[in-house]
Amino acid sequence: MERVDGIGGFFFRAEDPVAPARGYDTHLGINLAPTGPDTPAWVAKEGVTMFAPFAQDSDYFSPDRSFMLNFRVRDLDAMLAQLREAGIAVSHEQTMEGLGRFARIHDAEGNPIELWEPC
Repeated sequence: MERVDGIGGFFFRAEDPVAPARGYDTHLGINLAPTGPDTPAWVAKEGVTMFAPFAQDSDYFSPDRSFMLNFRVRDLDAMLAQLREAGIAVSHEQTMEGLGRFARIHDAEGNPIELWEPC
């Protein structure tokens, strides 16, 4: 059976597409989508990718959002220090036995972003 190799992109609507795109680039190091052959795409490092639909009534993230991004990070403490220094609010810091450490931020449109340092 043929299988996909990974996520090729994540596309979503935004009131002001420039603001969240700049935030992802500036604060998380995710290059903006290429606009031509001289614009490099973001290349994710190989690793685990979770794919998990949640029940409509899940309280894991805000019920007014239909998705939450989760990004793997190498050093959660360093990432959170960097984000806090930039004035970005951090919440939901937790450790889940056997999975790793997590924290949550939001992009310029209020979309939840979970940062995950796998164990």
